[in-house]
Amino acid sequence: MDTNDLGFNSKLIHGGGFKDPLGSATVPIYQTSTFRFDSADHGAACFSGESNGYIYTRIGNPTISALEAQVALLEKGFGGIATSSGMGAVNTIYFTLLGEGAHVVSSAAVYGPSRVVLEQQYSRFGVKASFVNTANIEEIRNAIRPETKLLYIETPSNPTIDITDLRACCELAHQHGIPVAIDNTFCSPYLQRPIEMGADIVLHSMTKFINGHADIVAGMIVAKDEAMYKKLRANMVNIGFNMDPHQAYLVIRGLKTLGIRIERAQANAIKIADYLENHPKVEWVRFPGLKSHPQYELACKQMDGPGCMISFELKGGLKAGKVLMDNVKLAVLAVSLGGVETLIQHPASMTHSKVSAEGKEKAGITDGLVRFSVGIEDLSDIMHDLDQALAKI
Repeated sequence: MDTNDLGFNSKLIHGGGFKDPLGSATVPIYQTSTFRFDSADHGAACFSGESNGYIYTRIGNPTISALEAQVALLEKGFGGIATSSGMGAVNTIYFTLLGEGAHVVSSAAVYGPSRVVLEQQYSRFGVKASFVNTANIEEIRNAIRPETKLLYIETPSNPTIDITDLRACCELAHQHGIPVAIDNTFCSPYLQRPIEMGADIVLHSMTKFINGHADIVAGMIVAKDEAMYKKLRANMVNIGFNMDPHQAYLVIRGLKTLGIRIERAQANAIKIADYLENHPKVEWVRFPGLKSHPQYELACKQMDGPGCMISFELKGGLKAGKVLMDNVKLAVLAVSLGGVETLIQHPASMTHSKVSAEGKEKAGITDGLVRFSVGIEDLSDIMHDLDQALAKI
């Protein structure tokens, strides 16, 4: 059976097409730095590209290749490029597409380091960036310049949970010959597949939902076509953002339960978002599954579910938020997201602390905003935890 014809959860188990020559039922860990050649001619053929044989784990490894093929299948792209971290994926894209004098248009509300590295590092080499609310396509249109080389979008945005119209943005960018990269970490391919909507590149921090167990750090890039894939892969290899084979093995293991993990956590999140929206101590809630979300209809059209990420602000702002975060017992006060455990954090002082005050204000990252990554615990236990912590305010 062609793995392309399988359902999504079946692809999580059987996708990628890897078959171990010794018959292992799971992808083995090829824990080796280098690979033996059959002959001098074989080695030369591998280096010239005439043979697909493996050379060196920084360049390629069977365990890593299996993961790359599987995520590319799920995202419906040409090929995957695994990296040592989510920021390894981000920087591979930036390094490949941005050079001296280049300009990038990015979501203002985006993972903090994805923004900060542009402002503090790439700017040293003449790269300029405009950070806009990509949920408003007119802001993107007005930000595009002749030297714009990349449109970089995170949707839902981190941490404000704004939804960007991917089809409209890709159409606009392509009219100007600009490639579009989408950070799909908050959704995973289970809920959203940007390449289907016109994106040229999709990236993930696989630390989050794809792995789902808060025990590894990893990234992935999926390119829509072969030409983009080759450019990105060559730079990843030369910079050295490669993944480790044991790291890849753990992600493959976590990936198998992506569907059932998201279904469980999402069911919890839908109930929790409704509870928070109706709580007298909560000022506002941002969750794609609530009709109060400003892009609710777009989320229903573009995503296969609202996901598991909730942002909210308490009446009393940051002071009240600190009381909440200091008094949860079940939820873990920690950064990251997408794990089996429920996590709570304060973006303004944690994940987005390096973003300027002006940048945070423009992105809608208020001092009182709390980000809540809903896990797969029993709903009653998460609710009880929130109840007792909110009662302390």
